[in-house]
Amino acid sequence: MGMTITEKILAQHAGVQHVEPGQLIMAGVDLALGNDVTAPIAIDEFKRHGGKEVFDKSRVVLVPDHFAPNKDIKSAVQCKILRDFAKEKGIENYFELGNMGIEHALLPETGLVAPGDLIIGADSHTCTYGAVGAFSTGVGSTDLAAAMISGKAWFKVPPSIKFVYHSSKKGKLKSWVYGKDVILFTIGEIGVDGALYKAMEFTGDVIDAMNMSERFTMCNMVIEAGGKNGIVVPDTTTVNYVNQRVKRAYTVFTSDADARYEHVYEYDLSNLKPQVAFPHLPENTKNIDEVGRIDIDQAFVGSCTNGWIEDLRIAASIVKGRKVNSNLRMIVIPATPQIYRQALKEGLIETFVDAGAVFSIPTCGPCLGGHMGVLAPGERAVATTNRNFKGRMGDLKSEVYLANPAVVAASAVLGRIGSPEELGIKG
Repeated sequence: MGMTITEKILAQHAGVQHVEPGQLIMAGVDLALGNDVTAPIAIDEFKRHGGKEVFDKSRVVLVPDHFAPNKDIKSAVQCKILRDFAKEKGIENYFELGNMGIEHALLPETGLVAPGDLIIGADSHTCTYGAVGAFSTGVGSTDLAAAMISGKAWFKVPPSIKFVYHSSKKGKLKSWVYGKDVILFTIGEIGVDGALYKAMEFTGDVIDAMNMSERFTMCNMVIEAGGKNGIVVPDTTTVNYVNQRVKRAYTVFTSDADARYEHVYEYDLSNLKPQVAFPHLPENTKNIDEVGRIDIDQAFVGSCTNGWIEDLRIAASIVKGRKVNSNLRMIVIPATPQIYRQALKEGLIETFVDAGAVFSIPTCGPCLGGHMGVLAPGERAVATTNRNFKGRMGDLKSEVYLANPAVVAASAVLGRIGSPEELGIKG
């Protein structure tokens, strides 16, 4: 019996020829990642268990991105813990402020993740890097501490589910439909526990036609279906992206023709429309034309899910020459400094500001209800983020609706959740 791409990567890092779903293995990690929320706990555990030096100064990555720039004294202390530890241990990949971006966009952009890698991070959306054909997953702070010391981690090999997406137009989707809509549709189909501790492998001509930012978006959100990891078998698009950034050798793994999958889902997405996830779960999805009238107080474009340059271009194309509705606020946050610079170069920042939006520095910010866009009781936001749990972006009595950047931008102009087509914009 053959193996899936996920199983092959885990077997290789465990130093064995073959693994089976459910098998417990000890595997070496290529990267161990922490942020300003989780790493302080891991650093405390590191010291408590007698850690002296990290296993590899180039393979521990620390990114204070959730509450940076420091929003208050507590967050300043959290970031200082990372800064001091990085300096003390000589950690090479420490990113802050001018070099800081949202971790899950920053690592691919800087060439720190590559096909065939095994990556753990004390953040649930570490699964993002599956888009380059790596096995990446979130772990607890204790596991991160152990990995920082030993360079290894325990894993239970997950069963794999294959998702095959087709379109009658050679993978092309309808206007204003993107990877965000595909993953929201998928979560709506299988539920928030539909892939619990499973590897979600994405394939089909729709995936083939996607750019890397859309693939990152899809893999980012597998955790919202309970997935252990999301992954796309590398193709020319992947290799072109990686070769411009990664400066080391890497291994491309593929799934065997006779690999075993727990389930195979096939979807014809020829007529898929933009999706909107209603509060308070990502599985509560509806087509844009089923939404009805929902007035909003805030429109947010950003996060590790949709803060890529492609997302900013889409949103800017909607608001260009228009004004943000006076009844709401629009916030745009690029995921990394490089994306910020590119947005500046292309005039996107000016477009957003002219429309009446606020354009900010790279940070997680409002996605987790951290800062720079927290919701008050009774407020509603439509956002390109990945979660809409109760209280996710602010008060427990606020509401978050998830959508792609085109829908969020159109909603900012309309004052209610709506599509670009309502503004007379053709894709």
